[in-house]
Amino acid sequence: MAHPGIPRPGKFTLTKAQLLDALVAVDKDDASSSRVLAMETGFRQRISGHIASLPANDAKFAKFNTSPFVLMFYALHKGLSRISEIESAILPAKLFSSMETSAGRMVETVVLPVYGWEAAPSGMHTVDSAIDGRKKSGDTLCLATLKSGPRCLNDEMSENFADTIIANTAEWATAAGVTRIDFTYGVLYGTKSQSNKKDWHILRNIAKKLAAEVTVRPENRWDCSFTKAGVDVTVTVRIGIELWDYIAGHKSAFMEICAALLRACVKPTDAEAGTVKYSISDLEQIISLAGLPDSFNTKILQRSQLEWLFFVARHFCDSLEAGNLAAAKGS
Repeated sequence: MAHPGIPRPGKFTLTKAQLLDALVAVDKDDASSSRVLAMETGFRQRISGHIASLPANDAKFAKFNTSPFVLMFYALHKGLSRISEIESAILPAKLFSSMETSAGRMVETVVLPVYGWEAAPSGMHTVDSAIDGRKKSGDTLCLATLKSGPRCLNDEMSENFADTIIANTAEWATAAGVTRIDFTYGVLYGTKSQSNKKDWHILRNIAKKLAAEVTVRPENRWDCSFTKAGVDVTVTVRIGIELWDYIAGHKSAFMEICAALLRACVKPTDAEAGTVKYSISDLEQIISLAGLPDSFNTKILQRSQLEWLFFVARHFCDSLEAGNLAAAKGS
């Protein structure tokens, strides 16, 4: 049963036409393009370094930390009968698992400095253990904890976050010489409707624990405010595109990050010949360029990378529609 006051966000829809318009705007803006190139270099360096640290093809079996149960279930699923068949799946599985663990830190380290934030190493059991990024703006200290996806939290973690924020606000403010704190619980991708709402329960727990000190309650909203030890604190949940708009202070950040990722990770190529059959039923529709004029072109991304742009962008919305692709004009 849903908790009283929990927000009920609507579905967030993007269109491919909107994405291409945003891409053209980035392509035409020198400062925006410069940020893309800086992040492209950072992503490539970080990702290459991480991949180099992964187990090599000649690594010992114990290095892969496999589960015998998962291996057997996979063997049944794929109808395998030889060890050589399952061995070929182990290294890619390890790569995905390792990337899931480290991707958030790589994004923080590359992106935050480009937008004027300090990427803060959050040492365990310290006053900064919940902080991944910080920026001082006038008399306000902006702090952010960044999580990799919209369903990362459980009830215990939500309460722990609330306790950490309440316990440390005075020390954070004193160390920075400010009287105001703007704390963000940020999620790198997703939407509020995809959230399991455990992030919102951070706000509810704060309101419950502080009671009279709360100045803005979180019912039916994604933020709350309180005053404690002379410090005014606002805590906000920001997910996906909303997070990157806030971090950058402008609306171009999402497309800049997408373009930087694609330039760093996806080589331009010729169009794929013939019809591709995808196992994921709606994947073809998500990445389709149908209706886009042949004349559409940008300097920052090649045409073969546009389906990757749609593929990435789908992780930041609840649905991706075509929009008026026929009207899309390149740079």
